[in-house]
Amino acid sequence: MTKAEWYEGKEGRAEHLVYLNKEGKELEKLLDGTKTLIIRGAAGKKSPLGGRAKVGDLTYFVETGGDLTINYRGVITEVVESPKMDKEESIQFIEKYEDELNLSKKQYERWAGKKYLAVYKIEQIETVEPFKFNREKDMDDWIITDDINKIKA
Repeated sequence: MTKAEWYEGKEGRAEHLVYLNKEGKELEKLLDGTKTLIIRGAAGKKSPLGGRAKVGDLTYFVETGGDLTINYRGVITEVVESPKMDKEESIQFIEKYEDELNLSKKQYERWAGKKYLAVYKIEQIETVEPFKFNREKDMDDWIITDDINKIKA
């Protein structure tokens, strides 16, 4: 599977497979409402996900270190992508969304200082018929596809 070049500028709804940090209890926090935003960052030359996550897209969740089973999905209802930032601006960005991100100390340290950050508000979380997916080498922690069935095991 390639890195979703098909979606660049394409209309319609994408489906995303999003890894959530098990140690940071991200899925648990999303389900109990103490977390409503997911964060991604990039140290390179562009925004994380390259602007390809859009309002209305579906997100399916898998936990790091788990058995690759997906049990829940949600809808992206808001996307905020930062411009290029220095370390101080990056920290301010995270602090602005701190309550909704509900990051562990380790997660905070991972994202603080990135040149680019983006937050994705997730709502309408619901259970789905559990399924596993085909984990391929070099897969990112956020996989974008036009149909989640393409990566089901």
